[in-house]
Amino acid sequence: MSTGRQIRLTQDEEGWWTARDLDAEVTSQGETRAEALDNLDEAVALAAGEIGHEPTDEELRELGIDPAQNESGGELPDVLE
Repeated sequence: MSTGRQIRLTQDEEGWWTARDLDAEVTSQGETRAEALDNLDEAVALAAGEIGHEPTDEELRELGIDPAQNESGGELPDVLE
């Protein structure tokens, strides 16, 4: 569960919860308050580079992507900025 950070929680009209870490500027959501906070913990860790990794060539091939044609980086879509 998220602790020690400034977090804003809101619930929409359909019952979904949104959790935003104000310091990390990361947002996530969930069907419950607890799920939104758990998802936020994972999103903050991903943004900080604490979890996750660049895919290996083998992982790319398993997904049907030619590693020689794969490019990382570039500009984020507007929705992710």
